Amino acid sequence: MYALQKKIILLLGAVICAGSVFSQNNTANQGQNLSNSEPFWRQALGGSVLSMPSVQAQSVVVALDGGNIKAYSVTGTPIWNYSARAKISPYVTRSPEGTSYIARTNGILIAVNRSGRELWRRNIGSPLSARVIPGWDGRLFVPAGKTLLCYTASGSLLWTRTFETAISLAPCLSHSGGIIFALENNEVYRIDPFGNSNLWTLSNKPAALVSIDHYRIMALYTDGSMEIIGAAEDWYLTSQNEFQFTLLPKLSAGVLAAEYKNGNIAAVLNNGKISFVSLDERKVLWEGDSHIRDNLIRGGKPETEAEIIFDERGIYILSKNGASGFSHDGRRLWLISLQNSASIPVIDENGLLYSGGNDWILYAYKAEDRPLSARDGFYGTFPEGSYKMGSPQAIYMPPLPLSEYEIKRTLDQISSAVKFGRVGANEGAWTTFLLTLSANQMHIQYRVSALRLLGQIGSRETIPWLVSIFNRENEPVIKAAAASAIGDIGTDPDGIAIQAFLYSIIYSGTKESQVLSAITSATGALCRFSGPPLSQTGVKILNLLCESYQSSAIRRQALKELASLQ
Repeated sequence: MYALQKKIILLLGAVICAGSVFSQNNTANQGQNLSNSEPFWRQALGGSVLSMPSVQAQSVVVALDGGNIKAYSVTGTPIWNYSARAKISPYVTRSPEGTSYIARTNGILIAVNRSGRELWRRNIGSPLSARVIPGWDGRLFVPAGKTLLCYTASGSLLWTRTFETAISLAPCLSHSGGIIFALENNEVYRIDPFGNSNLWTLSNKPAALVSIDHYRIMALYTDGSMEIIGAAEDWYLTSQNEFQFTLLPKLSAGVLAAEYKNGNIAAVLNNGKISFVSLDERKVLWEGDSHIRDNLIRGGKPETEAEIIFDERGIYILSKNGASGFSHDGRRLWLISLQNSASIPVIDENGLLYSGGNDWILYAYKAEDRPLSARDGFYGTFPEGSYKMGSPQAIYMPPLPLSEYEIKRTLDQISSAVKFGRVGANEGAWTTFLLTLSANQMHIQYRVSALRLLGQIGSRETIPWLVSIFNRENEPVIKAAAASAIGDIGTDPDGIAIQAFLYSIIYSGTKESQVLSAITSATGALCRFSGPPLSQTGVKILNLLCESYQSSAIRRQALKELASLQ
């Protein structure tokens, strides 16, 4: 009996000591540690989920193995079902406007608007090798096999880059609005929005890359080590550099995924822990146990992939077997366990977690009660930065005045590059030229050409410039060309173009058929691409253009555009 009591006392002492050490070394378990695995709602999908769901525009879309994507509201109501009529790659991306981008496995990239209607398709030559990444001005970075392509939101090819080997780490947006990624041969690329690149060859294969600022990238490895490449002076720091090696901390295990925010890196490790690293202090501030760690302790299989979200609310770890949320100071706030999940889940701005199961059911869980901050515009928060395409840049300004021969030659050069998808590094200089020419009062025919090409190059940053020309010009040809360019771009993130069209019809009394026709086409294009709330004003415009006092040609055109929105 005494021996049994002694064993119990020793066991209790060990538990107390272990709990004390655990409390000191794992701040993540000092918080609420809520666990909730009961779905908020569930919805039958009719197929198995191929990839991580994508959330935007108060809805979620999932790609299914039958070659279709389905959209659901935040309450689980089915919204639409689009079929690609072929097998699709296991990736789906949504733009801020809610446009979904998928690709067939035969290399056909497809854009589907937020109403489930196909907008356009392009042949990218190979299946997607990772998700499409939307840029700040609506452009799309498209990884396909050994190739990276850049398209405008309306599907015009801007440039193409081909590499020696395939992409091993999926592209992510950098602080300069370009992308960073790694190839299978350990090369790390930073490519700007115009296709210009910087390259570093690492001695080891990185497990994760995070953009720190416009110049620096942090590479994290499978042994827990880290290094900075692309310093401010753009010289290269390697892991052999003792100065850097001693300053950067080593994590307790290899990295599955990492994110950067406000001078800190949050990383989920393959041992299930989360590490929070301060780059200013060059040390690990805290470590915590995620749901991955809990699963490993229970004898579960190790995770080979995970996602991490680091925002104003906290840090979220996502994997096939569940999700967990942490505060910025390391408290584990909640945990959700998932069974039989077909893909990594995703969490939206309202705190709903969406997971597609192998049982052909989409589950939604209430993970967070704290939504993200109020939205800035029609379609979520404004971009982090600008590509400076909205006004002429002094660095690119040509010597004036240009001769008519020089103007025509440059326009022909730009037109040819746009046609063959070779705008690339010339985009800044050519956009400045076109913006300047479009406001020049001397050459109407060249101004029209400039406006047309601005629409085809397709940066939505030029929308305010085009709206300004539309509002102030009296020449119908120029006014119509500005409206057509806006329609070609296809996006109106602040709603200023659609309001300008409405004002011109109601208050300015625009009568010229050429201008009204351009407004009709542009309004239809904007509504098809962006949907509500923009389309509410757009439908009003099209209904006004169907009134009996309009010409029969305009009425027919407006009715056709309205039909395309149904």
